[in-house]
Amino acid sequence: MPRPRTFDAWVGYRDYRFLWTGNFCANTAQWLQLLSLGWLIHHLTEGSSASSLLVVTVGGINTLPGLVVGPWGGVLGDRIDRRKLVISIQAFMAVFAFSFAFLVRSDAVAVWHVYVYAIVSGACLSVSQPMRQALIANTVPREAMINAYAANVLTIPGTRMIGPFVGGIIVATLGFFWNFTIESMLYVGMILAYLPMKTPYTTPRKSLTSGVGGMVSDLVEGLRFVWSGNRVLFLVIMLTLVPNVALQPVMFLLPVFTSEVLGKGADVGGYMMAASGLGGLIMAVAVASFGFVYGRGRVCLATAIISCSLALALSQALWLPAALVGIAVFAGSQTTFRTTSGTLIQTLTPDELRGRVTSLQRYGHGFVVASSLTVGWLAGATSVTTAMLAMGVVGLAVAVPFAILSRRLRDQS
Repeated sequence: MPRPRTFDAWVGYRDYRFLWTGNFCANTAQWLQLLSLGWLIHHLTEGSSASSLLVVTVGGINTLPGLVVGPWGGVLGDRIDRRKLVISIQAFMAVFAFSFAFLVRSDAVAVWHVYVYAIVSGACLSVSQPMRQALIANTVPREAMINAYAANVLTIPGTRMIGPFVGGIIVATLGFFWNFTIESMLYVGMILAYLPMKTPYTTPRKSLTSGVGGMVSDLVEGLRFVWSGNRVLFLVIMLTLVPNVALQPVMFLLPVFTSEVLGKGADVGGYMMAASGLGGLIMAVAVASFGFVYGRGRVCLATAIISCSLALALSQALWLPAALVGIAVFAGSQTTFRTTSGTLIQTLTPDELRGRVTSLQRYGHGFVVASSLTVGWLAGATSVTTAMLAMGVVGLAVAVPFAILSRRLRDQS
């Protein structure tokens, strides 16, 4: 057995520890928000025929601003200090989340308020999340980057266990106010972690053209690099449409699935989300500890197909223990794909382009709102089970031909 290297980067690099801690807080806030908004909409629209559609789309609509804001955020992240950019955005979100908490407490909150909150926070996330990923390479040397990236992924499924688990219990016992208050406090925690952090492995750009024309040129440069600078980057980014667009609504459907199929409430909804976090955590630990046994290209293709198959299986899980296991294994395959594709993109991209390429990697998330609308409509018109089956079938229709035809990605080590 090789020596486990799970936390080598965490132990070896002080600045990475600050980054990891801050990302842990930010990701906890993100998952807590996802659970809270879904159940808040479910509470506000209970009994309505449009409830399923509204619950699913509120989870997907926060990705919509990324279609406009995301690429320009990447340009900005390659021009200014990425650390300061993230701190500024999270400071705004701390105030915004706390204000929304008091709106909820006043019992004046309406469905459109929840959607506005989701859109504004989505715009902030479309800039801050790619920059938080790009900062990994700025806090560790190149030889430690794969381990550092994989260890950072631990903050995603790990927080998906903690945030929704606690959040579901709070919703069921104390109400929604405290969920959004805790979300605000977590943003403050991320800021405190980032303040002492340095970025010693940043490569500054040699020349910058000021004005709108210069930013447009920077954006075009990033697009050109993805298209022709390294073709594997383009293939990976296109493949991410399967887990990030075709399958992402599975997570948004959990409140409806839990309520209508399993017959349970928000507390069990939190357990479902926590189970998905456990599955992702196990796979993230495995990758961070032992690296990639097979080539990263093959792993990307295989886990895309496996995730689609697991979505089909989850749709038939009508018994709570089976549903908990199903969502855990599904999330584990999703985490493996995202860890693998993320390390490929970070290691193949030079630092002066990293902000733009990482933002383009996330660009596909912007189309989640369209898939969420479709899935939400289908769930309302037929059933949650039918909607999940449809997601799995569509995902397989894309992933299988991709695996057969994308030889260059398949051969990537």
